[in-house]
Amino acid sequence: MRAALQRVEANKGAPGIDGMPTEALRPLLHEHWPRIKQSLLDGSYRPAPVRRVEIPKPGGGVRQLGIPTVLDRLIQQALHQVLQPLFEPGFSEHSYGFRPKRSAQQAVTAAQEYVGEGRRWVVDIDLEKFFDRVNHDVLMARVVRKVGDRQVLRLIRRYLQAGVMENGVVSPQVEGTPQGGPLSPLLSNILLDDLDKELERRGHRFCRYADDCNIYVGSYKAGLRVFDSVCAFLRGRLRLKVNEAKSAVARPWKRKFLGYSMTCERQPRLKVADASVDRLRAKVRTLMRQGRGRSLQATVKALEPLLRGWFNYFRLGKVKKQLEDFDEWLRHRLRCIIWRQAKRSYTRAVMLMKRGLDEQRAWASATNGHGPWYNAGASHMNQAYPKRYFDACGLYSLLDEWRRLQLVS
Repeated sequence: MRAALQRVEANKGAPGIDGMPTEALRPLLHEHWPRIKQSLLDGSYRPAPVRRVEIPKPGGGVRQLGIPTVLDRLIQQALHQVLQPLFEPGFSEHSYGFRPKRSAQQAVTAAQEYVGEGRRWVVDIDLEKFFDRVNHDVLMARVVRKVGDRQVLRLIRRYLQAGVMENGVVSPQVEGTPQGGPLSPLLSNILLDDLDKELERRGHRFCRYADDCNIYVGSYKAGLRVFDSVCAFLRGRLRLKVNEAKSAVARPWKRKFLGYSMTCERQPRLKVADASVDRLRAKVRTLMRQGRGRSLQATVKALEPLLRGWFNYFRLGKVKKQLEDFDEWLRHRLRCIIWRQAKRSYTRAVMLMKRGLDEQRAWASATNGHGPWYNAGASHMNQAYPKRYFDACGLYSLLDEWRRLQLVS
C-alpha cells in the first residue's frame, strides 16, 4: 500500500467524482485507513462511480475516460502491483502495450522486421470501442485462472461494475473496463492474451499493442483468410467486435501502426505516418493561437517540450523529408509572427533594414500589399530571418536532432 501511495502521488492526475485532489489522499489515510482496511478485508468496500471525461481522439471522435477517485486509484494500484507479477510471465512476446520494459518502439521495430522477412501484407485489426465493450464474465473467467482469492475477485468485479457519473447522474456499468484507472490496462492484456495465444498457435507473426493488433502475412489471399478467422475468434471466444471500417488487409506502407508507417523497399525503413505529422502541426497551431501577443523567444520556449517529446517518440523514423518540411513550415509560421507584430509598414521596413536588407528593397517589401503568410515565405523575410537566426533563438529543430541521432547511431 505504501508503494501504491507513492505511485499515485507521483502520477498526480485529475480528481474523481468527490473532487479530492491527490494531495489530500495521505491526510485522508492517516485518519481513516483502519476503517478502509477493515472494509477491504471483510468484503464490504464499495468503489465510487468513475467520473466521465471525453478527450478528442487523433483520428476524430472522442475517447471516453473514467476517472476514479484518488482512494480508488490507490486500491487499484495496489491490486495492479500484486496481480501483474502473476500474469506477466505468461504474456506473449508479441504483446507490447502496458508492460514493463516494453514499448511502442519495440512493436514497430518488430513489425519492420516481419516485413523485411517477406511478409509484405498486413492484417490490421481495430477493435470497436474495446474498453467500452469488454464482457465482464469473459474477463473474470480469465482472471480466475490465476487468482483464487474470492475477496480479490469480488473487488475487481465491483470496480468493473462501479458505474459512471455524468452530469450528476450515475449509470450502471454492465460491460467495459473504463480507461483511466491503474487496473484497466492490465485487465485488457489479461483478456487479449487469449488472442495472442491463438495467433501463436497458428504460427502467425504479429504485434499487439493494447487493442491495436497487426498480423503480417505473405499474400493478400492469406490476409483475407486470417482476417475472417480472427474476427470469428474475437466474436465467438472473447465477445469482441472488430471495427471493419478501420480494419483492413493492405500493404504495410499504406497503413499506420502506433503513429509509424514504413517505406515499400525490400528492406523497409520506418517513417513517421503523415497523419502523425498533421497532428503535430495542429498542436503547434493551437499553441501559437493561445500565445498570441507573446514574444518570439517565449513562443520558441513554449514549443520546445512539445517538439522534443514528439521527436523522442518518433526517433526511429529514417525518412528525413517530413522533418525537413515541418521545420521549414514552423519557421514560416514564426516569421509570420514577426511580420504581424511589426504591424505598420514603417516598422517593417526598419526591421528589415536592421536585419541587413538595403533600404530600397526593405521599403518595397514592407509596402507590397500582401498578407503576413505571403511575406513570411517571401525571399526578403527568408533572407532577414534565416535558419541560423532561429537556431540562435533556441528553436528545437526536428531535422537537426534527427541528423545528430544518425551520427550517434
